[in-house]
Amino acid sequence: MTKSSKPQQIQTFESAAAELESIVSRMESGQLSLEESLASYKRGAELLKFCQATLQDVQQQVKLLEDGTLKSFGPTEQ
Repeated sequence: MTKSSKPQQIQTFESAAAELESIVSRMESGQLSLEESLASYKRGAELLKFCQATLQDVQQQVKLLEDGTLKSFGPTEQ
């Protein structure tokens, strides 16, 4: 890992989650060097932070759309 390398851009929640899953799988395999493990951990932490922020933002939007209360998604009674 070089100091001149730029962080990769995170495009979507789905791509971040998929990359995070891939990182976890590689780390669990035990085949990474110490340097690769550290770089993977840092990238994973960045992806996790992005996913958590995205989920929190979506949750806030849902609350606003539902006027502060979450409603059942079941069939509506008329």
